[in-house]
Amino acid sequence: MISKERVIEELETVMDPEIGLDIYTLGLIYDIIYTSDKNITIIMTYTTPMCPFGPLLQENIELALKHIGFQSVEITVTFDPPWQPPENLREMMGV
Repeated sequence: MISKERVIEELETVMDPEIGLDIYTLGLIYDIIYTSDKNITIIMTYTTPMCPFGPLLQENIELALKHIGFQSVEITVTFDPPWQPPENLREMMGV
């Protein structure tokens, strides 16, 4: 089975084109759920509900996770709770 750490490493390669940081560091990934050894569900959000790059992010996530061996990647987008930058990111951005 592909480890959660390996999944996170791969998600860290998917960049948000507007902010220029990876989606995991941005806190856009809410949950990683294994539905079997080769199937995974990602619960995520966007920085804004009308994010123009949402479909591109989902496509890049699917490609990245299939690259490491998953056969099926389901992505569920939620805005509950709304995205808030993680504390470490706020510090990096000086907010």
